[in-house]
Amino acid sequence: MPEKKKKPTAAVNLIAGGTAGLCEALSCHPLDTIKVRMQLSTRGTGAVGASAGKKLGFFATGAQIVRRESPFGLYKGLGAVITGIVPKMAIRFSSFGFFKSALASSSGTTSSSGVFLAGLLAGTTEAILVVNPTDVVKIRLQAQHHSMADPLDVPKYRSAPHAAYTIVREEGLSALYRGVVLTALRQATNQAVNFSAYTELKAYCLSLQPDLVELPSYQHMGLGLISGALGPLSNAPIDTVKTRMQRESGLSGESGFARFSRIAGSLLRNEGMLAFYKGITPRVMRVAPGQAVTFAVYEQVSTVLDRVPYIGSSRPLTAEE
Repeated sequence: MPEKKKKPTAAVNLIAGGTAGLCEALSCHPLDTIKVRMQLSTRGTGAVGASAGKKLGFFATGAQIVRRESPFGLYKGLGAVITGIVPKMAIRFSSFGFFKSALASSSGTTSSSGVFLAGLLAGTTEAILVVNPTDVVKIRLQAQHHSMADPLDVPKYRSAPHAAYTIVREEGLSALYRGVVLTALRQATNQAVNFSAYTELKAYCLSLQPDLVELPSYQHMGLGLISGALGPLSNAPIDTVKTRMQRESGLSGESGFARFSRIAGSLLRNEGMLAFYKGITPRVMRVAPGQAVTFAVYEQVSTVLDRVPYIGSSRPLTAEE
């Protein structure tokens, strides 16, 4: 019987989570840009610049961005994502580990409901500390339709730091937290479903392969792909309304609930129920492979780091050794 793998330390969770987030951002960001453009399109216009009545799909939207804005247009907002995703993933895995341990029984095991609750709390934590401010900056950058190939086509926001500075200067610090309740709700449901599905699937796969201490990378990727697809399907309407809220500069004196009601009502009235699921295909295509990369990288990096003295669970070597 192989020795059971030890739980990763907080340091391992922080480093492995941050590394996984960086790899995920670099590989999947173009899909997120296409998703945002599709969510921001309105009926009759498709993506910006499309002819009246023509609705562009996932591949057509991506092709239009490349044609009009150069391939670099697919990476708009990447700076904001990288700035936020490393601490986001570090916070996600370390907070999930903390809450999971806190909810564990006296024997050290955590029930399925405990894993679900730990995912909810981890998602809420990352949303408040990191995700919402970087989402606002990222969406403002992605919503710009200037050509990155034309030096005379000057955008309002030149980079992630410039966008953050401009937003705070013109709209106040609170603008970076526009839609934070919806972001927290989205992240909480995402991570609750994500971690629950991944944990259960991983346990099932290990039960089928009792000779393994840890699953191979391709299985981690497959499980991450499945669990990553479930979150977006559960909260697409929340994400669509949140995206439109964060694009706006906001109306003077309008509360968050009033803004949510106005945007959701306008979507339903003018574009129908299916409008709440705009961008669901690229979102699933973005999140699912992203989670596949995230979990595969996290598991591999955490396994390596666990053997490093003072970081992992391995004890440091003594002078005699």
